[in-house]
Amino acid sequence: MLRLRSNSLSGHIPRQLCYLPSLHILDLGSNNFSGTILDCLNNMTCLLYDDLTNNKNMSAIYDAHTTVMSKGQDLDYYKTLDLVYSIDLSSNNLEGEIPEGIISLIGLGTLNFSMNQLSGSIPSKIGNLHLLETLDLSYNHLSGQIPQSISSLTFLSHLNLSYNNLRGRIPSGSQLQVLENNSSIYKGNPSLCGVPLSTKCPVDDSITPNKDPEDKNEDDEDDKGVVWIYVSLGLGFIVGFWGVCGTLVLKKSWRYAYFRFFDGIKDKVALAIALKVARLQRKS
Repeated sequence: MLRLRSNSLSGHIPRQLCYLPSLHILDLGSNNFSGTILDCLNNMTCLLYDDLTNNKNMSAIYDAHTTVMSKGQDLDYYKTLDLVYSIDLSSNNLEGEIPEGIISLIGLGTLNFSMNQLSGSIPSKIGNLHLLETLDLSYNHLSGQIPQSISSLTFLSHLNLSYNNLRGRIPSGSQLQVLENNSSIYKGNPSLCGVPLSTKCPVDDSITPNKDPEDKNEDDEDDKGVVWIYVSLGLGFIVGFWGVCGTLVLKKSWRYAYFRFFDGIKDKVALAIALKVARLQRKS
């Protein structure tokens, strides 16, 4: 364990720290360190294991206590310090990107790089740190999207990505949904959208709920029924019209008989009207 928190240490973090095989707690928070995060942190072999029984570098027995920043608060550890795996470089002046090698420290339980000047994106395979309980990257200049793999951190109980330049849709995952104050986790990132924020992603407005397959089939059948009705009406009109008119055009005798029939009806109607008028005149 190396804990030098809250001093006035400055300059670059010494590279020799990467070659301490039994170091499993590194706390340099609240100092004035500058430069970049060491790219050799993955040489801290004690943090490369996720099973204490197979970790030959971890043999120390602690009979003291110390305070470790974890889960967003100072926690006191006594004889269980050998179970704590933590890197805390918060509240310094570190810049540059988060080294990709950090994702190989699969035994890590706490990672706190908050309140620095870090830029670049969050490592896409951050989900490899499957024992991670605390991840605090707040108050930096990180950009890009939040990796989807972050939703696979099933032990995660404290996450803070606030006040960066992150953008895009917030990943979904059951573990992310149960975190306390989950909306404040993403505060200060105006380009983020999606649950739990009130800001909807642009594509959400254009998405319509998927219809039930049975409802869709019923709609298709209704559409087909309407089409067949119009087809039947059209065919009926064509057959009826040309069945009558076509016969009159093609068969001369039928045409004469047709017009004689209507002439006879016309004469009968005219005669009936004339008789009716004559009767009314006689009565008057």
